[in-house]
Amino acid sequence: MSSVAVQDDRPWVDRKRYLWLLGILAMTLPVQGYLLYCWTGWSVFWWFSPIFIYLILPIADALLGEDDNNPPDSAMAALAADRYYRWAVYLALPFQYLTFIWGTWMAVRGGLLWHQWLGLLLSVGFTSGLGINIAHEMGHQTSKLERWLAKIALAPVAYGHFYVEHNRGHHVRVATFEDPASARYGESFWEFLPRCVIGSFRSAWEIEKQRLARKGKGPWSLENDLIQAWLLTLALYAAMTAWLGWAALPFMILQAAYGGSLLEVVNYLEHYGLLRARRPDGTYERCQPEHSWNSNHIATNIFLYHLQRHSDHHAYPTRSYQTLRNFEGLPRLPSGYAAMIPIAYCTPLWFAIMNRKVRDQYGGDLSRANLKPALRRKLLAGERRAAA
Repeated sequence: MSSVAVQDDRPWVDRKRYLWLLGILAMTLPVQGYLLYCWTGWSVFWWFSPIFIYLILPIADALLGEDDNNPPDSAMAALAADRYYRWAVYLALPFQYLTFIWGTWMAVRGGLLWHQWLGLLLSVGFTSGLGINIAHEMGHQTSKLERWLAKIALAPVAYGHFYVEHNRGHHVRVATFEDPASARYGESFWEFLPRCVIGSFRSAWEIEKQRLARKGKGPWSLENDLIQAWLLTLALYAAMTAWLGWAALPFMILQAAYGGSLLEVVNYLEHYGLLRARRPDGTYERCQPEHSWNSNHIATNIFLYHLQRHSDHHAYPTRSYQTLRNFEGLPRLPSGYAAMIPIAYCTPLWFAIMNRKVRDQYGGDLSRANLKPALRRKLLAGERRAAA
């Protein structure tokens, strides 16, 4: 384990240093499932990735618990400059592509039964969804290389608009009524999903359109980050289709849809019901750690490069994953993302758990929360009747 000297001469040790390489292992879960199938003959292993995310990771989070430890301030600069952590992310990218290519080949040429094909579809889609998280980490860096790698990571999942909308849209408007990726109190995931996908796409296009207009150019330009990202997807899908035939195309599109939905369900739970206050001039207060739901559950954080320390990420967006910190008194999810995702799919259970937590966060004053419009109108109508 590496250590960084701190002010009192005692070394601070990053005890998770080599665990970050497990993110690479996660990229090969469909291949691991195939090897288990070859060993046992059990078709259930074609579903290995969904089993891992929805069952194994929540159990691991429950058993391993939470890690509230932070690197000391004196270690932050050296920790951020340590190139090992960047390579731990870079190395996941080729494994993402190898799994995507192998999975598409297997779907077309593997002679699979329908339930095996479907399990493989979801397993490869899970890998593509993890690719969005890799793109998220690299897209926040200032290096041109990493920003291009972010676009490349988004190509298999056909989610190139995320590169623009997340950094220049979501981070600006997070926890406000205007942000399509901030879920509202009383809004189910199934309502949120189309609103977020459509709204994020529109926002990303408008952001790039305005940026290029300031340079005196129209949006239909190769300088458009969206077009660059979409062309990467087009080239990848075209090459795979030319190699494997048209049967590859529906597999690639459907796995991308599932991978994209994983991003959106994570978006749903990251800011549900939380709202930044407005200043007297109508603008919103600066984003603070309390405007994101946080989780320190170890297992899921390792596989998601500390994404669950979302509060610090939004307060300081350029921080690398290894330097993200925990804060006391933050809005906290009851478990890690792996357990919360299936709960989000079940609307009554999600409302039973999370609506109470939102009410507690605002001391019962829901006028301070990011409410679904119909609920806000109902709340205002009730206030007017009470005042009459």
